[in-house]
Amino acid sequence: MATGWAPEGAVQEQIDDTIADAVKRARAHIPQGESEQYCRECGEEIPEARRQAMAGVRLCIDCQSERDKQPVFSGINRRGSKDSQLR
Repeated sequence: MATGWAPEGAVQEQIDDTIADAVKRARAHIPQGESEQYCRECGEEIPEARRQAMAGVRLCIDCQSERDKQPVFSGINRRGSKDSQLR
């Protein structure tokens, strides 16, 4: 495949870097430490089973589900093409 001035394998390196960054970002958001007794969003009590199952939980199941539905924008544009910048 013709890549112009890019070295061989540059596209795969971009893909690998993007995946590595996403994994790093996801791991940074894994809750740690002692769980909260009450949800930070709605104030409802977080069930004991959830607090034991997941260390550092801060939200109840309903609030976490709503947060998980929201799209995540990484803010990283590795491609540099005009189309990817328009998002």
